[in-house]
Amino acid sequence: MAQARISAKASEGAQQQPQQQQQQQQQSGGQLRGRFYRSTSMADRSSRLLENLDQLELRVEAFRDAASAMEQEKEILLEMIHNIQNSQDMRHISEGEREELNLTANRLMGRTLTVEVSVETIRNAQQQESLLHATKMIDEIVNKLLDDLEDAKMRLMSLYGACTSDVPAGPIDQKFQSVVIGCAIEDQKKIKRRLETLLRNLENSEKSITLLEHQKSSVRQSCNSKQD
Repeated sequence: MAQARISAKASEGAQQQPQQQQQQQQQSGGQLRGRFYRSTSMADRSSRLLENLDQLELRVEAFRDAASAMEQEKEILLEMIHNIQNSQDMRHISEGEREELNLTANRLMGRTLTVEVSVETIRNAQQQESLLHATKMIDEIVNKLLDDLEDAKMRLMSLYGACTSDVPAGPIDQKFQSVVIGCAIEDQKKIKRRLETLLRNLENSEKSITLLEHQKSSVRQSCNSKQD
């Protein structure tokens, strides 16, 4: 009887071992599948997040471009208002009309200036130094405009030729070109726009001066003919 009981227990133990091994294998397989599923899920999440960031980067760049366009529009509006105030047409109307138009122009300029748009450019130390150097070179010419208008115009044209990819009509300031190349791309564009604005203003000033001289000459000729 004792042998029968031992034999029965041994048989039960033998049957339990495969069941335990099967349970252990199932548990081990479940853990592996769990780790596999978690890894796949993490990869999917990472991919989705990266895709979202890529899309946001495009929107950020579009946002900066729009702000830069608004900056340029503000500069253009202020320049146009200034040109109207200093145009020859303003000199050939009555005092009352000129005063009224100047009030309107000042109001528009004031409203334009209430719009603050600023796009900061990320620069390293070298780019910052290059920007300061380029700005100083332009300012030095601007400060001497009244001393010699023609020479200042030629020098500004040589600076502008250093900023454009087109074949310039005149000489290029090689030193200024090397300085501008060291600036950030956005700063290079702003420097070029500033030079374009200065040259336009000089051209308008020259036209005004030429027209004024022509008018003075006509008046002198008229006075001389009356005396004769």
